[in-house]
Amino acid sequence: MHPQDTDIPDLVPDIHRAVSAALAEDVGSGDITAQLIPAEREARARVITREDCTVCGRAWVEEVFRQLHPALQLTWHCEDGDRVTADSVLFELAGNARAILTGERTALNFLQTLSGTATTAASYAARTAGTQIKILDTRKTIPGLRSAQKYAVLCGGCHNHRIGLYDAFLIKENHIAAAGGIDRAVAQAHQIKPGALVEVEVETLDELRQALDSGADVIMLDEFSDADTRTALSLAAGRAKIEISGSVDSERLQQLADLDVDYISSGSLTKHLRAIDLSLRIDL
Repeated sequence: MHPQDTDIPDLVPDIHRAVSAALAEDVGSGDITAQLIPAEREARARVITREDCTVCGRAWVEEVFRQLHPALQLTWHCEDGDRVTADSVLFELAGNARAILTGERTALNFLQTLSGTATTAASYAARTAGTQIKILDTRKTIPGLRSAQKYAVLCGGCHNHRIGLYDAFLIKENHIAAAGGIDRAVAQAHQIKPGALVEVEVETLDELRQALDSGADVIMLDEFSDADTRTALSLAAGRAKIEISGSVDSERLQQLADLDVDYISSGSLTKHLRAIDLSLRIDL
């Protein structure tokens, strides 16, 4: 997969911005340890994974070394979205030794974090394989890495919810109270941005009926029992899509796979990730 193949807006400019910020944070006024190495010294290096994972982050790695030393040569042995096994070589580097060592940590930070997100997403996707259910992420992302983690979720085989507060409506309890009711909130949403998806979160079957009557596109069931979920699906059939959210971890996901819902959203995809253990080995 490639970042330009997604519908995430401004992903490529975000890569440049995120990498620039990360290098400024790490390198600062200069890598004083790298200065121990002669400026003209050339080297080769390889990056391996110490565990099985789903790879994500190639473009971020490439941008790190492009900003540090454009002449560095990268040779990849995998694509974003590939499942690789422990001890696999992910990519090789050749060129200026100082630049390789200066960029090592920043590049691996992006690669291990995004591969961790993709690996978590892949495990969730596997639990609903063979069903119509789409697993969605949320806005519970690492600040500054929203688009990167949304992309990683796609690489893992799951799907994106709204990107931010600007591209779809998600009307929750406080919005409903402040707007004066579900029907008013949905009507105003259609006026504010015609054509935008309108989703309403409900806590009871009565609220579900109100959301259906108001013309919501998607209805999110918050902490519904399995029995009430089945009732909601029957009521909503052909009128709106149904999304389940709230306390959805990998264990609960397995139980929900038997329900014929349209979407399951989970913040765990992006906030409960565990970075993949990677290692760079250099040959001078």
